[in-house]
Amino acid sequence: MQRNLYLIILSFCLTSCYTYQVEKQPEVPADPKQQSKNGTTMSSNISAKMNTAAAANVNTGTVQQAPPPVNVQEKLTPGKNFKINVDGRSYKIIVDKWESDSLVAHAVHNPKKTFKFHKNQINSEKIAEKRFSQPIADIITVVAYAGIAVAIYSLVH
Repeated sequence: MQRNLYLIILSFCLTSCYTYQVEKQPEVPADPKQQSKNGTTMSSNISAKMNTAAAANVNTGTVQQAPPPVNVQEKLTPGKNFKINVDGRSYKIIVDKWESDSLVAHAVHNPKKTFKFHKNQINSEKIAEKRFSQPIADIITVVAYAGIAVAIYSLVH
């Protein structure tokens, strides 16, 4: 029983409220006349782009939407933690600076180990920024309060 209690306490100490989250791209509906959730219509610029894409895909019979191009240099700002995918490998990095088209960064837990990647090597769809996760923090808080309640109950009885 005591060993299980130590294991539970250790698991809570190792749990972090910060997670790496990929920023979601805004989705464009397939029907240009479709209204968004708040009842407003899509802008004419997006509608024009969709009509052009639909006209290009008439021969195939399906409408495939290409995601808008993401500027890697704007997404990876200096001083922030990111998890990036380069040539099939994942790296957890802190961005130092951009030297023209190359990213200079160092490993999260090893500041002496530096990386230098060209912006074309980085998979822009899998760039995840380290952010605070409120649901995880709420779960940890509830479990901590429940643990305190159980400890007080066991001390009283």
